Amino acid sequence: MMDNLRAASNHVVLKVILGLIILSFVLPGVGNYLIGGGYYAAKVNGQEISRAQLDQAFNSERSRQQQILGDQFSKLAGNDGFMQQLRQQALSQLVNQALLDQYINDLHIAISDAQVKQALFAQQTFQTNGKFDNAKYNGLLSSMGFSADRYAEALRKQLATQQLINAVVNTDFTLKGETSKLVELVSQKRDIRQATIDVNALAAKQTATADEIAEYYQQHKSNFMAREQFRVSYIKMDAASLQADVSDADIQSWYDQHKADYTQPQRSRYSVIQTKTEADATAVLKQLKGGTDFTTLAKSKSIDPISARKGGDMGWLEPATTPDELKEAGLTQKGQLSGVVKSSGGFLVVRLDDIQPEQIKPLAEVRDAVASRAKQEKAVDAFYQQQKVSEAASRDNESLASVSQALGLKVVETGWFSYDSVPAELNFDPVKNAIFNGGLTGQNGAPGNNSDVITVDGDRAFVLCISEHKPEAVKPLDEVKAHIADTLKHDKATKQARDQADKLLADLKAGKHDALSAAGLTLSASKTVERNTQDPVAQTAFSLPQPAGNKASWGVSEDMQGNVVLVALDKVSSGSLLQEQIDEMAKSVTQNNAQLAFEALLVNLRKEAKIKYGAVSQMQ
Repeated sequence: MMDNLRAASNHVVLKVILGLIILSFVLPGVGNYLIGGGYYAAKVNGQEISRAQLDQAFNSERSRQQQILGDQFSKLAGNDGFMQQLRQQALSQLVNQALLDQYINDLHIAISDAQVKQALFAQQTFQTNGKFDNAKYNGLLSSMGFSADRYAEALRKQLATQQLINAVVNTDFTLKGETSKLVELVSQKRDIRQATIDVNALAAKQTATADEIAEYYQQHKSNFMAREQFRVSYIKMDAASLQADVSDADIQSWYDQHKADYTQPQRSRYSVIQTKTEADATAVLKQLKGGTDFTTLAKSKSIDPISARKGGDMGWLEPATTPDELKEAGLTQKGQLSGVVKSSGGFLVVRLDDIQPEQIKPLAEVRDAVASRAKQEKAVDAFYQQQKVSEAASRDNESLASVSQALGLKVVETGWFSYDSVPAELNFDPVKNAIFNGGLTGQNGAPGNNSDVITVDGDRAFVLCISEHKPEAVKPLDEVKAHIADTLKHDKATKQARDQADKLLADLKAGKHDALSAAGLTLSASKTVERNTQDPVAQTAFSLPQPAGNKASWGVSEDMQGNVVLVALDKVSSGSLLQEQIDEMAKSVTQNNAQLAFEALLVNLRKEAKIKYGAVSQMQ
């Protein structure tokens, strides 16, 4: 095992690991330790948050919001206020991270080298079938320009932050008595009866005068707006529809130009023994030449713990992923031993175990795949050639006739549609933006100008114009008169039902039990409802006081159809939950309390801190 992390970072294998792990270790705050410079965005107790840190955090938050909001984000992104709010949110998170780092230092929370190593080797990025894969991390190291020390420090800080969070979360718990009371409350059941006043039946008997309808129309015109509507003419260009057969010559040409895609580079397999001193390496080399087994020596003599466990085996390596030390060994023959090779972590003895020569898949083996790709590329080329023609033709803004003639494609006419009902064929953000941004709309409903070529999904494009346009406007009274009359009748019926229910409620509470029958109403059979029942009548039942003695508790509600309902609560009883439900509920309460505690910690840290914001924090 390694004596300490710094010493271990010099091992040839661990260089690969520490360089690679940063690729997959995307955790909040880690990147902030690795960026510096620029005008400051804030100072937290003297610790500077740079403009570069803020820009990176803002871009990360922007990407996260874009993934969450999808198409809606493009609309919000045009709002300066929203983007400034997003930037302030990113800055707030950086300030919180700085405060937590400082608090961790004050508490002397320390992460040992062993903890860092354990987290390092647990990364699935470096594993194949659950085991650490030398070739995998070696292969990726060559593409990284990251130092082991810098990553180890970032990982150490992240682990310390997580330890603080866990300490706060694990301090909260729910007492057994509290859980029992909560279970009793959540599982409670109530027996109810109900009498329904049919609002629709009452509405059928109501009237709505012309004056009432006109007055309602004037007061609620905003409820009767007709959405802006469009009719569009368009020509669609699609690379998929342009695909044509390819000749043998086309296939051979494409294969020759892309032969590297079907080539497996030469690969070599090495084993190494790493020592601290040149003298140790020389002694190892002497033993090997004397016939001692390489695998045995590697396991007992190599100071590199990972390759040593595998008898020195480094796995298959391509030229681009072979460490310089192994290249410098100059081995060309299978089984050949190197001399003593100096490395940044000590000295190496290297053996070339095997060589796989470059392998090129013959055209006959990959012909179908090559033909498919050549066909697609030819179609895309044709598509972009059409696009150039259409760009020239679209300069004629009187109609799409010239575009249609130039391309040999027909013009398609849509029916009327609004923003909420765009035809599926045109339902792409770039196309919708062209239609609804006003730039193509003609005057007084007349046809507008042709659009430029609008490309979507890389291999499809549209040229379009707005044939007709209806601006947003209030619907005429005659068009909505019947709807208003129904609304007025229903409102009157609802008020009548409410008034009747309130009077009946007063009578029932006064002990006049014949009030319901006198009103032509009857109570339903008793039924049991639970607290989580998503029904307004059930929710009303749980808001009523418990019945006293043999007397029901009464209330008024509405059912899902909008009818007014008199509710009689007859009985309250305790229910039960499965043990796993009880455990889950207690866990949820505990987690909620822990979150509140952690938020309170941040509030207190902010209250006691000296935070100064720079001008950069307001820039976009």
